[in-house]
Amino acid sequence: MLPFELPDFYMPYPARLNPHLEGARTHSKAWAYEMGILVAPGSDDPPIWDERVFDAHDYALLCAYTHPDATGPDLDLVTDWYVWVFYFDDHFLEIYKRTRNYAGAKAYLARLSAFMPLDVSTVDEAPTNPVERGLLDLWARTAPSMSEAWRERFIEATTHLLDESLWELANIQENRVSNPIEYIALRRKVGGAPWSAGLVEYVVRGEVPAAVADSRSMCVLRDSFSDAVHLRNDIFSYQREVQDEGENANCILVVERFLGVDTQTAANLTNDLLTSRLQQFENTALLEVPPLADEHALGPLERLDIFKYVKGLQDWQSGGHEWHMRSSRYMNERAGTAATESGLPSELGALYNVAARMGLTPGALGLSRVKSYTHVPFKPVGPVALPNFYMPFTTWVSPHLDDARRSSKEWARRMGMLIAIPGVPHAHIWDDHKFDVADVALCGAMIHPEASAEQLDLTSCWLVWGTYADDYFPMMFGNARNMAGAKLFNGRLASFMPLDGAPMPIPTNPVEVGLADLWVRTAGPMTEIGRRMFRKAVLDMIESWLWELANQMQSRVPDPVDYIEMRRKTFGSDLTMSLSRLALGDQIPLELLATRTMRELENSAADFACFTNDIFSYQKEMEFEGELNNCVLVVEHFLGCDSVRAVEVVNDLMTARAQQFERIVSTEIPALVEDFELDSSASAKLDGYIEGLQQWMAGVLRWHAAVDRYKEPELRASSPAHGFLERLAGNSAPGALHRPAMGSTPRTPSLPSTASQPAAPAANAKLPPTGPTGLGTSAARLLEMFEAHAQERARAGAPTPPAITQGPGGLGTSGSRIGSA
Repeated sequence: MLPFELPDFYMPYPARLNPHLEGARTHSKAWAYEMGILVAPGSDDPPIWDERVFDAHDYALLCAYTHPDATGPDLDLVTDWYVWVFYFDDHFLEIYKRTRNYAGAKAYLARLSAFMPLDVSTVDEAPTNPVERGLLDLWARTAPSMSEAWRERFIEATTHLLDESLWELANIQENRVSNPIEYIALRRKVGGAPWSAGLVEYVVRGEVPAAVADSRSMCVLRDSFSDAVHLRNDIFSYQREVQDEGENANCILVVERFLGVDTQTAANLTNDLLTSRLQQFENTALLEVPPLADEHALGPLERLDIFKYVKGLQDWQSGGHEWHMRSSRYMNERAGTAATESGLPSELGALYNVAARMGLTPGALGLSRVKSYTHVPFKPVGPVALPNFYMPFTTWVSPHLDDARRSSKEWARRMGMLIAIPGVPHAHIWDDHKFDVADVALCGAMIHPEASAEQLDLTSCWLVWGTYADDYFPMMFGNARNMAGAKLFNGRLASFMPLDGAPMPIPTNPVEVGLADLWVRTAGPMTEIGRRMFRKAVLDMIESWLWELANQMQSRVPDPVDYIEMRRKTFGSDLTMSLSRLALGDQIPLELLATRTMRELENSAADFACFTNDIFSYQKEMEFEGELNNCVLVVEHFLGCDSVRAVEVVNDLMTARAQQFERIVSTEIPALVEDFELDSSASAKLDGYIEGLQQWMAGVLRWHAAVDRYKEPELRASSPAHGFLERLAGNSAPGALHRPAMGSTPRTPSLPSTASQPAAPAANAKLPPTGPTGLGTSAARLLEMFEAHAQERARAGAPTPPAITQGPGGLGTSGSRIGSA
């Protein structure tokens, strides 16, 4: 009996068959005998496969479908690679997983990297088994024709594929099923699809240009492709892996356990996620890659290489799906037939079956895509009923809190964060009240309770800067959907973090002024490597704001996987962790921090903190800011549930990540210390860093619960609603469009009296332009705004930047110069 009915798969690309299939079948079988993967009858070597199994799996058919345009020799080579990787998987299962031989598995995997030298030099090691012999032969036939950059990427993907098999083995030993976030991330590595993407580059002769290979867009293409490949495999292989082999690395099983649903529901949800990842691939290829090529000034041949790569990944998806529908390795007995139990009346059921055979069902058409575009911004949602949070760690409040509060507020005032936006009277990002309500210094005092007064002051200022910038960016660019302005703004920020002490440009807004000040105070004592890592953490955060803006411009609720992986950056998790890493000094090897164990430890902590913010800020973001980048909303749309259930699911994810953090500390960190042979001093440093992460998680939760920033009375009292936009455009008085509390009488909010600000005009009064208008004259008005801003900063006691000695020039600005004359 089948464990579930196969769902309707979304597959928008047609499968095509390579004409060199039969030649690849003949070649790959001969190669398998040559490497010892297949053994002759009567041999003393224990067979993992015999010829009957080899023929039934038909890896040549897989490659002929996934690489339909490959030449005969290229198809032979890529088929050999897939014979090798599937044999490795089954060999590892029989020799190490079934016997649970963890020590033997580590020693076995440690040897394999020697057979893939980056410089394609002679290998000194002699292969001792079919896996080593096959890898040595394949690398020698593949690597010489590819660039060093490709070889580095392919070696990394192959290493992940091999080494993360230990993660699967450890879960089998512990009889442990992963949480969903952990599963997707590690399945991506152990499943081998990033490795397949590297072979696509080889076959299509289209290497991803090195200038953009590490960009978000290209990484998302590779990762969404990989996730779709793995999720499809999980659906087809559930019966064999879970029911027959006792495996527990399967997404359907993960969803069953995490959500407490039956197997059919879990299979359908896994297919929904597969569809979402395919549509993320399409969105990235169509909307992110073309601007990326423009921004990096890629030439026609480089753009052609990317096009061939994207098309190659599409061919792989459709061909891989077709192969799963045909291979005896998988559950596909009823593939291609409609489910008889549609739950519809007989007449409609028959029509549904016809539509299913034609691929016209909602699932096959990918109509779930529509859900991502149905969110209504500013919809009243009310306050969230907070769940019972799982928090096994403790923290306390630093004794230096009062000093940090005072000094960070003085710093914010000097940076210009507490005055009106230049040229927009009475329009604040923050004022004194909003600063006090946020109480960011309290957050610093709880996430770094053991910091000295000086350290806490610096931490608090960084938190003030990050929180202010996070409010400033959507207010200035999100509401106007101004991607060009946002990219210019972000591009300038990098120049305020010079690695070589180069002069900085003149800052023009509080975000730039604050970053320039903090960089000088922070980067000076750092090593060069530390400075580069910290700068990257800041850049990752500010660049992630562009991703949030892109979602707003499309009115698109993010794909769940993309959201979780980007949320760590938008929250600034790595930035705050980088501040903690400064205390490690040089005693902890960078290689240790880059291990899967440490990255999963940090990501678990980051996810807990990010989701904490999403729950507490749900009403603020949905009802008062018109946001759609929030995990509660993402879960609502993906599961089709209400916000109450979505909060429960997000809290369950937080709990799972906190428990994963505990497990890593208790079971994996001791092995890591032993592997890297850390001495007692370095081990103590690592323990201190882990304790700091625990305090960070606890402190973030306690701060959100303590401050008024996310509570409904404060939101209704201080929300600018749409009045901010009107004041920014100069079309209404402050508060004219203020949204009142439900059931209350509309009122105009009281604003702090500031002598430097002009009196507000009457409500709904039209503000006349004060200077030249028309095409290109914005530069003239910007100059006035910056001069007014400089005057206000001077009155607040902030340093005055050098005066701008030349007026605006360029198209349309002659009006300002004529007026001056």
